[in-house]
Amino acid sequence: MIIDEAQDLTDELLEQVRLLSNFETDDRKLIQIVLMGQPELRDRLNNPRLRQLRQRITVRYHLPPLNRFEVNQYIQHRLEVAGSKGAPHFTQPALWRVYRYSQGIPRLLNAICDKVLLAGFVQQREDIDFRMVGRAVRELEGTFAA
Repeated sequence: MIIDEAQDLTDELLEQVRLLSNFETDDRKLIQIVLMGQPELRDRLNNPRLRQLRQRITVRYHLPPLNRFEVNQYIQHRLEVAGSKGAPHFTQPALWRVYRYSQGIPRLLNAICDKVLLAGFVQQREDIDFRMVGRAVRELEGTFAA
């Protein structure tokens, strides 16, 4: 069972997940549970009320923020996977601004790139520039005035 955005589960639901982990035979577990979520999930699991669930977690992995070079590679890779053949293209100042806003957090990277790529498509622009990223940031932050 895979639960995404697990940080949003109530303590009661997390307790139900823990109870599901009890299903086993004499020699093996009958269910594998994967909890995925934002950094808030880690904070939730550190709550003393969830001690029993925390004790059942055998593997933890926290994706650290990407550095500036990795952000550039990540964006390029995602564009290539989507079928880009060089366009759209992020200018270096645009990439810097994406990194500054996202701080390398993939969730924020995806949000800002989605917004700015949509704007580029609507404007029929091949180059995504510093100004376009700034506008997308303002829209995401709710500070954009038309």
